Amino acid sequence: MRFHRKTGDLYIADAYFGLLLVGSEGGLAKTIANEAEGVPFRFTNDLDFDEGGEIYFTDSSTNFQRRHFLLSIFSGDDTGRLMKYDPKSGEITVLLRNLMFANGVAMSKDFSFLLVSETTKCRILRYWLKGPKMGSSEVFALLPGFPDNVRRNSEGNFWVALHCRRNLPTSLALSYPWLRWVLFKLPISIKQLYYVFIGGTKHAIAIHLDEDGKILEVLEDQQGSTVKLISEVEERNGQLWMGSVMVPSVTLYALDNKL
Repeated sequence: MRFHRKTGDLYIADAYFGLLLVGSEGGLAKTIANEAEGVPFRFTNDLDFDEGGEIYFTDSSTNFQRRHFLLSIFSGDDTGRLMKYDPKSGEITVLLRNLMFANGVAMSKDFSFLLVSETTKCRILRYWLKGPKMGSSEVFALLPGFPDNVRRNSEGNFWVALHCRRNLPTSLALSYPWLRWVLFKLPISIKQLYYVFIGGTKHAIAIHLDEDGKILEVLEDQQGSTVKLISEVEERNGQLWMGSVMVPSVTLYALDNKL
């Protein structure tokens, strides 16, 4: 969720109810969009604004909901979408489709492009909003794990939270569809399958990228002793604020490493 800087309205990408709005004075959230092209949102995920106030957001899957996110990844589901919502007309435009778990969204500092996480493929895509490549997309960064949210800092660089590293079992399962179904048929619980997914240890990785997709810095807690399973990294005043949808905690990290 994010506040509109001009109006003060709060826009929410709710996983189950779609795109919601809370007015600047507060109150109950109201649904402003829950489908596009006649296809209902099943897993609304993240959003950001352009300079004119239009909203860019993702729907991770049209088949799986939030509580089944692991099945969405292991099944190789490719029904994720990147969309644009015009608050003035209420019109929704699908910009990218067939994404494998469309996730975090972040606008560039000059509003010339938008980044979107494609979690299952362990990569960040760039969608051009201006210039000669307008309307096209390309791979912005290939990552060593499964990206969640992307957040821009004041310098125009980006922080990406990786849910976990990609390991041998997940790499094989995502490369060979038959192996995915073998895993689903094993007499193990979803919780046990999740531990296979994260490599057996709850850990954390935050990656700092420049505006060209070059890796500037990698912060990692391999054993999860301090922070684990992060879903978002926000940089403010020389500090990183890290949160998780899996662990009820917020971690503060000083970039000068003095805290």
